[in-house]
Amino acid sequence: MVTIAERVRHPFESRALRAMFAARKQVFVDLLRWDVPVIDGRYEVDQYDDEHAHYIILTDDEGEHLGSARLLQTIRPHILDTLFPELCDISPPARPDALEITRFCLDRRLAASERLEIRNRLVSALVDHALASSIRTYCGVAELGWLQQILAFGWRCRPLGLPRRVDGKLLGAFAIDIAADTPALLEASGLYRPEPLQAARTPELV
Repeated sequence: MVTIAERVRHPFESRALRAMFAARKQVFVDLLRWDVPVIDGRYEVDQYDDEHAHYIILTDDEGEHLGSARLLQTIRPHILDTLFPELCDISPPARPDALEITRFCLDRRLAASERLEIRNRLVSALVDHALASSIRTYCGVAELGWLQQILAFGWRCRPLGLPRRVDGKLLGAFAIDIAADTPALLEASGLYRPEPLQAARTPELV
């Protein structure tokens, strides 16, 4: 199932969001060794996880986390404009119809083949959500290996500047243009996995 969680004021009342924050800690802190905040030794939550953040969460039939991503409004402080503006040759996107993709997370429990399928489902859900919500652009920051994958998905994706080394990691900024033909572009690359999106605007519905 794909859940879109928006305007969530009490995220820890939601099983799906708790599982997402726990998965983020396992991936970004335990595996990748990011220096980011952790709550109760279990949940990776930072200053951008507020009521303005949107989340796309994939779960299995038992409600267990499979993959997720966070979307930040670019008309508010976001990662690209506050932490990595030097990655952009011009000013980072800042429009109501442009959102930043952050914390793209695939659960560590997944086997390699499952990770690929969940990645494709999550990418497809991002596109379907954009088309349903009049989002025209996604932007973000990625390490070089992941950035090369994003650029090769078949959609209209472009770098916003040359990759730069930051704290020992080669990072690059990107923008993805979303239009009515984006699903067909992903389908041509063998990535598109459409499925219903369930809106959850309060934690009790997740």
